[in-house]
Amino acid sequence: MDSPGRYFRTAVSACTAHLRRFARQWAVVLVLLAFAVGGYRLLLSPPADFTPGSTVVIPDGASAPLAAQTLADAHIIAHPAVLRALLRIADASGRIQAGAYRFAAPENALTVAYRLVVGAYGLPAVRITFTEGTTVREMAAQVAAAFPGISADGFFTAAQSDEGYLFPDTYFFPPSANAASIIAAMRANFDAKIASSSGEIQASGRSLSDIVTMASLVEKEARTTVNRRIVAGILYNRLKLNMPLQVDAVFGYIYGRDTYSPSYVDLKVNSPYNTYTHTGLPPGPIDNPGMDSLEDALNPTKTNYLYYLTDKNGVMHYATTYAEHQANQRKYLQ
Repeated sequence: MDSPGRYFRTAVSACTAHLRRFARQWAVVLVLLAFAVGGYRLLLSPPADFTPGSTVVIPDGASAPLAAQTLADAHIIAHPAVLRALLRIADASGRIQAGAYRFAAPENALTVAYRLVVGAYGLPAVRITFTEGTTVREMAAQVAAAFPGISADGFFTAAQSDEGYLFPDTYFFPPSANAASIIAAMRANFDAKIASSSGEIQASGRSLSDIVTMASLVEKEARTTVNRRIVAGILYNRLKLNMPLQVDAVFGYIYGRDTYSPSYVDLKVNSPYNTYTHTGLPPGPIDNPGMDSLEDALNPTKTNYLYYLTDKNGVMHYATTYAEHQANQRKYLQ
């Protein structure tokens, strides 16, 4: 008969062989798992040439392939196909948020996909201040400088018809803002500001468009409330007499430059905004006036003056007759 020791040794040997086989199997599993994890990280990891602080613009209506390729070209992601797959898995291909994205530090593809879906731009709100009397052309330059995805020409084309009604103010726009949303915000601000004056406008007998156009003229022609109201009264007097307004500031608008000293040739330019060759108000505002100028146009100072000029020191002088105006020219401008 076999001894008990022999049975014990046999059992130990069998157990040891089983453990060895188990260990080898798990070693294979762990190696495969390590390769899987490593490959997973490799596919999701940012590229080696990632540049910290990069800003990438995803255009409006961008598809997942376009967004992925844009980010790959900017060295934000290493594998555009992986980002496309992640967006497809999340059913987010059609929900990519356009705008400028800032990548301060390397991020994996999962994080990038999440940011595209929720619009996590990594940028603070964009602050822009438009001063009183700023034209749409000037606003377009400011917007283009603040938003890489908006061109000056594109904004100007979209906003040109709203000249006069884009309220000058300080705005905080989201990084995802486009021309349409910026224009809508500024127009809404104008509507809110002018609402309190609706009763006065109706009582004045003048249309809102006439008030805004007049305000845009006095915004450029005078610098103080007192003078703006006197100038508004003079221009209304001229309108009643069917006299040309002869406002020099319109030439800056006509030529797209900041000039208020037109030459003799400028005075003959063929433009409906030429207040020397046409009577009545210009066909529309020449800038975007502030609330003070709107109120001044609505509340002009009544005088018998028909002429005004600004001397070399910025002081305004008024006259009732052309002879008096000529005397002022000789006295203050020569």
